[in-house]
Amino acid sequence: MEMGICYGGVPTKIHNNTMGIRGYDFVEFYSGSAKMMAYWHAKALGLDIVAYKGPETGHRDRTSYLLASPANPQFKILITSALQPSTYDVNGFQTRHGDGVKRWSVEVDNVEVTYAKSLKNGAVPVKEPHKISDKDGYVEMASIRLYDDCEIVFINYDNYKGLFQPGFEPPHFKWEINREETNLKGIDHIVGNVNINEMDYWANYINRSLDFETFVHFGPGDISTQYSALLSKVVRSKDEIIKNPINEPYEGLKKSQIEEYINEYHGSGIQHIAIMTTDIITTVTNLRKNGVEFLSSPPDTYYEAISKKDFGLTEDIEKLKENSILIDVEGKGYLLQIFTKPIGDRPTFFYEIIQRRKGASGFGQGNFQALFESIERDQELRGNL
Repeated sequence: MEMGICYGGVPTKIHNNTMGIRGYDFVEFYSGSAKMMAYWHAKALGLDIVAYKGPETGHRDRTSYLLASPANPQFKILITSALQPSTYDVNGFQTRHGDGVKRWSVEVDNVEVTYAKSLKNGAVPVKEPHKISDKDGYVEMASIRLYDDCEIVFINYDNYKGLFQPGFEPPHFKWEINREETNLKGIDHIVGNVNINEMDYWANYINRSLDFETFVHFGPGDISTQYSALLSKVVRSKDEIIKNPINEPYEGLKKSQIEEYINEYHGSGIQHIAIMTTDIITTVTNLRKNGVEFLSSPPDTYYEAISKKDFGLTEDIEKLKENSILIDVEGKGYLLQIFTKPIGDRPTFFYEIIQRRKGASGFGQGNFQALFESIERDQELRGNL
């Protein structure tokens, strides 16, 4: 990937929302070792390391690696770890939660305006609007609270011509990584897991703060097995460029996967990020070659039932079955999805790979149910069911 271009910038889709939100920007992980986690994302997900901040750039308290997709430089993952015991924000988060998402950001037209509107609507402030600058201009940022220790960042790059943000430089190293191309296009949605009786609170908080709306609601009995269940709401911007499901546990015979997450993560937080692709079979095939582990396959009866439905499936169902890709009809279109196993030591954060076909814009209940059952099978192996 060519160095020296800006990895900020305005997404191609024109927004139409009252908060001036242009689209998802970067997602930032806090990790015990940013270097090792960055290597995994470069090798397994096929991302490029495009910017770096650390001792070599004059920053001695932390190190950060920015990764972007060769298929779309606007899809950005930032990974940060502490270099000093006094780096309390990173150390405190990582000690409690393990490797996980600290913040996700949205690019906005005007940081001060979006921040002021969000606070007027009830958002809890974390960091007021401020500028960071260098010879290439300045970036404006502000943030509000989300869940226990997470944040939503508002950011604007209109007055910055640098690589990412001030303090970041092109990487001073080059990793020779043998990998397959994955064609990952960007963030489709970001999912949060919250404590019992918190789903409505956080859905209302996001809807009110950002002028979003509730799009889908899975109630009691919609997503369940013989052992456990969950409740879920999907909130989204009214122009559909930002989508965020929120899950909470529901009473069952045994511990649900949401409870397992909350217990192992020690609080509410980001469960997974869904990444878009335009060719899920090739993407998943290559991710497997790169070493990505996926959840166990649904039973053969799942694909037998799908094959009997007439909804204009374009893909070869045998290849979908071979790759354990889930299929769900949604309106006039359909969803293709698959979920990785947790990427760290704790059974918490994982990725989803998704392809939307023929205008599908929702969240298929059948796929959600199949995901719930797949995670439960892995949960049983861990002895946490």
